[in-house]
Amino acid sequence: MIVTIIVGVLAFSLGSVISYFMWNSALNKKRTKMIKEAEVEAEVIRKEKILQAKEKFLQLKSEHDKVISEKNNRIAQAENRIKQKELQLSQKFEDLQRKQKEVDAIRENLTAQMELVEKRNEELDKMHRVQIEKLEAISGMSADEAKNQLIESLKAEAKTQAMSYINEIVDEAKMTATKEAKRIVVQSIQRVATETAIENSVTVFNIDSDEIKGRIIGREGRNIRALEAATGVEIIVDDTPEAIILSAFDPVRREIARLALHQLVTDGRIHPARIEEVVQKVQKQVEDEIIEVGKRTTIDLGIHGLHPELIRLVGKMKYRSSYGQNLLQHSREVANLCAIMASELGLNPKIAKRAGLLHDIGKVPDDEPELPHAVLGMKLAEKYKEKPEVCNAIGSHHDEVEMTTLIAPIVQVCDAISGARPGARREVVESYIKRLKEMEDLALSYPGVLKTYAIQAGRELRVIVGSEKVSDEEANKLSFEIAKKIQDEMTYPGQVKITVIRETRAINYAK
Repeated sequence: MIVTIIVGVLAFSLGSVISYFMWNSALNKKRTKMIKEAEVEAEVIRKEKILQAKEKFLQLKSEHDKVISEKNNRIAQAENRIKQKELQLSQKFEDLQRKQKEVDAIRENLTAQMELVEKRNEELDKMHRVQIEKLEAISGMSADEAKNQLIESLKAEAKTQAMSYINEIVDEAKMTATKEAKRIVVQSIQRVATETAIENSVTVFNIDSDEIKGRIIGREGRNIRALEAATGVEIIVDDTPEAIILSAFDPVRREIARLALHQLVTDGRIHPARIEEVVQKVQKQVEDEIIEVGKRTTIDLGIHGLHPELIRLVGKMKYRSSYGQNLLQHSREVANLCAIMASELGLNPKIAKRAGLLHDIGKVPDDEPELPHAVLGMKLAEKYKEKPEVCNAIGSHHDEVEMTTLIAPIVQVCDAISGARPGARREVVESYIKRLKEMEDLALSYPGVLKTYAIQAGRELRVIVGSEKVSDEEANKLSFEIAKKIQDEMTYPGQVKITVIRETRAINYAK
């Protein structure tokens, strides 16, 4: 029994030992296998990390190389610019040195020439003193005595020249004599007021036969009343054969009435409803024509950027006349003259042409404010954003506003040239002939005057004097006196040039 127990214990012990060794062996195998697997996995991870590190390194290296390349390019460009600037500076330095040498050479040459001139001046002074001493010895007079004698001999000549200087001073005084200028303007308007009112307020509408007059009048005068109410024009139907008179101070309304009458007579249907329809249609046509004329005028003159309202006022000038002169033609003429004069004086011809075209827009306003047309035109130009020099030229061309630019006197002068030239404006023939005759008679009243001729439409008076009765000095004095007397005793537009002609003729006959 004990043996059996001992054997069993031994067997159990042996089995435990064997089991332990077997379990330990299996555990070692499993551990070894896990270690190998871990090593394999670690190797794979290591290789992946190495690859990632290499890729990151290559990426960083590429970016670094790119940055280095850009920096190298910038450095190269900067070096090239620096080299170019160095070349330019060296070239400029060489040019400066060369110019400095030239300046030094010129300075040396000038110094030598100045020394030579000073020596010659000293020699001339010596010779001058020697000549004066010789002249004093020959004439028996000192230099002061000779000077006094020369002054006395020049006094008579100075008096003659003084007359021409007086004429220039008088002309300059006329430019500033605003009061005298206004007097001349008012008297000129009074002389031509009657004819101008007739010329500007009446339009004659020609008809084929007097039968049409009855149709225009209508039953109990309803047609003519409707026409007068629609157009604002007085229609005078009298005994004048084949003519109807349209009377109104607004030239645009007269033109509308004339065109409406023409369409009504041509169409043959004349009754109040038709009259209103035709007048409205013609008003639109005339308004479109005004705008078209304004645009065409600005294009012809090369003027751009005008406000549409100013373009309309320019077109409206076509239907307005001043002293018998069409206002649009006058403004175009003034604009061209202003451009030519501004170019000759070295000023801006475009601004001058613009001011010349717009200088009379105050004569064609839509309303009739109590303002001079120059001031009204200036306010319109300011309202539509014209340049200050243009506005000042418009407002000052009749001296209502002080001139502040050089364009202003150019516009004033060109306005006078356009209005004063022969044939530009109408005046009554009888008064014109009478004025010329009075001018010639006034000059004939002076002693020594043989003949007088008023030429250039009264702008010039030529006076022929006898050479044995009037000397050269007296002829100059006579011209001044006649001009002063005409200015004091006569009224005339613009200015009159007085030319005194003194000539000597020797006549013989060959037989």
